[in-house]
Amino acid sequence: MKVALTGASGFLGPGFVQRLLERGHGVHVLARDVKRALARLPSGVSGSFFDAATPLSPDALGGAEAVVHLAGEPVAQRWTESARRRIRDSRVVGTRLLVEAARASGTVRHFVSASAIGYYGGDRGAEPLTESSSPGQDFLAQVCRAWEAEAMEAATAGIRTVLPRIGVVLHPEGGALKQMLPLFRLGLGGKMGSGQQYLSWVHREDTLGLLLFALEQPELTGPMNVTAPEPATNADFSRELGAALHRPAVVPVPAFALKLAVGQMSEAVLGGQRVLPRRAQEAGYRFQFPTLPEALRSLVG
Repeated sequence: MKVALTGASGFLGPGFVQRLLERGHGVHVLARDVKRALARLPSGVSGSFFDAATPLSPDALGGAEAVVHLAGEPVAQRWTESARRRIRDSRVVGTRLLVEAARASGTVRHFVSASAIGYYGGDRGAEPLTESSSPGQDFLAQVCRAWEAEAMEAATAGIRTVLPRIGVVLHPEGGALKQMLPLFRLGLGGKMGSGQQYLSWVHREDTLGLLLFALEQPELTGPMNVTAPEPATNADFSRELGAALHRPAVVPVPAFALKLAVGQMSEAVLGGQRVLPRRAQEAGYRFQFPTLPEALRSLVG
């Protein structure tokens, strides 16, 4: 099928485009800078302007049968009032505009709209969280709830809609692992805060695999957790990362220091969720990297 994709220039985008092309799908990217986005992608990919704020013509979807929405303002920044507004609007307003265009297009039959495990709230302890668990009440949870509500408007028009709630994606090219690696390689890494908070991680290869799974499995609808089957505590993650690098990981980062460094955003690090990928496993997805040691060895070993 032909797939319209946002976020093609981001952390997940280029790899997902490659997966789509390998599966025989056509790709039409939606980007603020179309020329720059296409320059990073294989030939044969088309594109249209999309900035998550300007109404989108149905024609801009390029006749796509599916829309995959991965774009959004980065969460890993100091949460000033303007940053909080950008984080929310890029997801909520951007999703609304995509749904309006998809409903008017007459061609879109599948909508995969990324969400995040922030839906469950910042600190759920060791409670096992599945797709049926209750939402949280903090800033990111409120953003995710509004984000998902906009996406589900597509379902009211008969468009199959899947909401991948993405966890902490691991790859040295970006995300949390890229930020951790310099200190851990120097032997200066360690747990953050108490270290008892759960980190619901997922290898980037499995993230891409699960997004493709959501797109191609016609029985899947609604939320789907994109996390590995075995979440780890922050302390365990630090120890395993140190082991993969053959470095000690015994220098802790006190909670107060993290709060001083990044402000309210520290809630996303010092809190935790033990999120399990129940729907994906029940639907038959097989993880390439189900355990943390093998995932880290493949990435940094």
